Amino acid sequence: MSTDLSCYNVADLRERARRRLPRGIWEYAERGTEDETGMARNRAAFERVTFRPRVLRGVQKIDTSATIFGQPSSLPLALAPTGAAGLLWHNGDLALARAAAAAGVPFTVSTVATMDLEQIAVAGGRLWFQLYLWEDRSLSHAVVAKAHDLGCEALFVTLDMPVPPNREYIHRSGFGTPFQLNTRNTLDVLLHPRWLAGVMGRYALAGGIPSQANLPDRLRAKVTKGAPPGALFKQDDLDWDGIKELRDRWPGKFVLKGLLHPEDAERALALGADGVVVSNHGGRAFDCSMATLDALPDIVAAVGGKLTVLLDSGVRRGSDVVKAVALGADAVLVGRAPLYGLAAAGETGVARALELLRAETARTMAMLGARNLAELDSQIVR
Repeated sequence: MSTDLSCYNVADLRERARRRLPRGIWEYAERGTEDETGMARNRAAFERVTFRPRVLRGVQKIDTSATIFGQPSSLPLALAPTGAAGLLWHNGDLALARAAAAAGVPFTVSTVATMDLEQIAVAGGRLWFQLYLWEDRSLSHAVVAKAHDLGCEALFVTLDMPVPPNREYIHRSGFGTPFQLNTRNTLDVLLHPRWLAGVMGRYALAGGIPSQANLPDRLRAKVTKGAPPGALFKQDDLDWDGIKELRDRWPGKFVLKGLLHPEDAERALALGADGVVVSNHGGRAFDCSMATLDALPDIVAAVGGKLTVLLDSGVRRGSDVVKAVALGADAVLVGRAPLYGLAAAGETGVARALELLRAETARTMAMLGARNLAELDSQIVR
């Protein structure tokens, strides 16, 4: 079955998603924080990088495959953890996981998924798990153990949000957590009947409004309710000793997500991490953070090939994937791009987003005369 959807790049999927979603849901998935200069900075960093191609290289066969944490991937790419999936599409986390498995790339389950890990794991493929720590640390330790038991091969601990971000638009729209109806967003929802019926209507028929599914039943709260005591995220007291405890508890690959400083990458290596993610949370946490692509070379140099370096924030085209790899990343994480596909057309839309990124990556490599990822290095970028 064709997945083109008359969408020929990620921007087309983005526009289709924007039209389908109520404004408040769209803003939650799309926007950044404060003045949103961080989002613009991420994109500007990619746009500054240009290529110096080689010619006459025989590019009839392009191999985009990568090895990530010792396992094969069809692309140097994985789906990033995203918390809004269940509000963009009914059972959106499962749709993302299925599309990732079909494409042969890993999928990272978010702590704030609205589906149980057991429900997502049926998709098959490679699963990673992303962790925010709850105020009651025993809850976090329990879900980490559960993730390992269900086959998640890597634990990603997100570090770049020690305190809640300042997303002012959420206060205006009422589309935060807990979700509160007001005059503006009620009309907004009613003006998007496809989303209302196809997402919230299906949840209502199936038994109710989505909740944080990775919490114990007694602490789960619907998105329309506030979190009960102990179930709030709390990371302002997290330090390297706390990370060491998690490293000791987790038997699989251990990854620290949200690093921009090379000294933090060096500490991660010394602590026994298997990987780091150079990330500023897609510009959604701290508006003044530097662009991830600008931070990448120093972190790559700091770890000296001794752990896996991933990059996220701002990846929208296959050429962005190639730029990151050429500058030293082992792979990238993509968040918003598959979410655009999800909001546009569910699993079919996610498949289209990944198909587009794969085709663009292969085409960029061919234009550069790079027949495999090993032939991508800093000599081809300016």
